Amino acid sequence: MSIITYVKGLPTLESEMNHLGYTDFEMFLNAFSPVFKQAVCETVDAILSSKDFEKKKSKFNTHLQKKYGLSKRQSAGVITLAHAKVDSARECRKNHIKQLEGKLKSALLFLKNAEKRLLDSQKFYAKKNWQKSKSGCKVPLSCDLSTKRSNWHALKFQIHNKKRYVYQLEKKIGYLKVAPIRVIVSNSEIYIVGSSDESFGNQTCQYDGNNKLSFRVPYCLEAKFGKYVETQIGSFDRNINRLPDIGAKTWHFYRKNGRWVVGVQFTPKLVEKVSRPIQYGTIGIDINPNSIGWAYVDYQGNLKDCGTIPLLSGLGRNFNSQQLVNASFTLANLATKYACPVVCEELDFSKKKESLREKGRKYARMLSSWAYSKFYQLLESILSNRGISLYKKNPAYTSLIGLVKYSRMYGLSSDIASAIVIARRGMNLSEKLPVSTNAYLGVNPRKHVWSGWSKLNTITKNIALVKSRHDYFNVPNWGVVVKDVVERVAVKRESRAASKSTL
Repeated sequence: MSIITYVKGLPTLESEMNHLGYTDFEMFLNAFSPVFKQAVCETVDAILSSKDFEKKKSKFNTHLQKKYGLSKRQSAGVITLAHAKVDSARECRKNHIKQLEGKLKSALLFLKNAEKRLLDSQKFYAKKNWQKSKSGCKVPLSCDLSTKRSNWHALKFQIHNKKRYVYQLEKKIGYLKVAPIRVIVSNSEIYIVGSSDESFGNQTCQYDGNNKLSFRVPYCLEAKFGKYVETQIGSFDRNINRLPDIGAKTWHFYRKNGRWVVGVQFTPKLVEKVSRPIQYGTIGIDINPNSIGWAYVDYQGNLKDCGTIPLLSGLGRNFNSQQLVNASFTLANLATKYACPVVCEELDFSKKKESLREKGRKYARMLSSWAYSKFYQLLESILSNRGISLYKKNPAYTSLIGLVKYSRMYGLSSDIASAIVIARRGMNLSEKLPVSTNAYLGVNPRKHVWSGWSKLNTITKNIALVKSRHDYFNVPNWGVVVKDVVERVAVKRESRAASKSTL
């Protein structure tokens, strides 16, 4: 089961404040955090320098207790936090290298294509009768009147800068592969691990579930603060509070914007299931930067209801997060109304973002501003609290299938048509090609149905009939279109074979 974390600012009650303007609990946290940081730093160094730290973990726990005057549970929190920080640093280093390698691959591909285009253009203009050529030039020679420079000069300048960029990436990747891992340890941070077999879910930090929090003071600070430090933190206000009375509770104290914040991590209580099994119907959603299309299909896979949730682009972080929350609540209300789960696409924009440098500014800005992972995080949390299941499916050819099969049939936009495909895919319903196209495409019935859609996708990208998504409404019979394309390709192949035979 998933783990939830509730966070809130540490209250500063007037009745608990001293003459310095701090509560006794804040004074204790300020005194304990430097000791905790030193212990975490030493543990991080030990983990990085040792290959078999797990075998020495018990002895190192005892070492921390003796050196810093900690209890066994407090030193266990030190080791857990240090392990988490080291693992995070290693994972970040791995992802950083992977991202740079993707950027390098994209830059090398651009460099290869640009040099080939330039070379082909030079060969084209080297011909005597290039004016009468029917094929044309890939980079026609032209000049900008304002800069007095040709497009060849601009392309050469791009190639020059791209080579410098490639050199920098190669050096950076080579350095990161051998450079030591750096781990950042906060100055004000305390982490206490809980256990389900302990009272209140934690032996060191105990919360009664309503108001009072009692913290066991480490041995090194008992002379100053006593054996226990208590404070009133109130309750974690939530519309749907899933904090259980029993079970392990791990506590995390840290400073943010000059204020102590308390967070509790726990296994949530089960909620009553609202959504029925997926075979009785589901809601599919198609996510775009400007809108979210949704479609509800029944147990037979037929469309029953649909709509669009508009989204505004170019907003600030807070306004964008708020509209994503509102969109998630809208989908939760729809799923509650129809008592069905939600199915979405399992997208990954990491590869696309690696090649943003070689794309246009408009495309790069659109892709970078869309908080895809943030929306899925909010949606999953909101649906989980309301007993609604969320399924993620492979997004392969969903847009094409929706445009070809359902856009003209129901008179829908591309996002809603794609949402129908996603919903049906969540119900494990197949999407076959139009019958009129099977014979011309030469689809092997033993292969997956996506192989046929892959062939149709290649055709739709190259035909002049389809230039935008609106053009799919003008195609009444895809069999005629596919037949025409296949026959033209066959004629070209025969003419080439005949010309080779004459030679």
